[in-house]
Amino acid sequence: MAKSFMEKRVDPKWLATKAGLQAIWGAALWFLGFIFAILGIIAAAMGTAIGLEPIYWFLLAIVTFLAGMPAWLTWMWTRHLLGIEAKKEG
Repeated sequence: MAKSFMEKRVDPKWLATKAGLQAIWGAALWFLGFIFAILGIIAAAMGTAIGLEPIYWFLLAIVTFLAGMPAWLTWMWTRHLLGIEAKKEG
């Protein structure tokens, strides 16, 4: 009998581990993005620079949010593949 796509390409245990690690990285980057956005709001409200000008805090927040997207997309993709594999087995 022919092997499934998952059996040919990826070990499911490795894939589950990869999904967990990507979720941790994605959460860490999104948390950092929120911290940077809050610092930008505080700096704008005070009218001073807290290390950086407020606009740079907002730009840094946007960059970290965007940097977290590949991690969340990888997590979503691995969970999808694991779901397909579980559906085939059950």
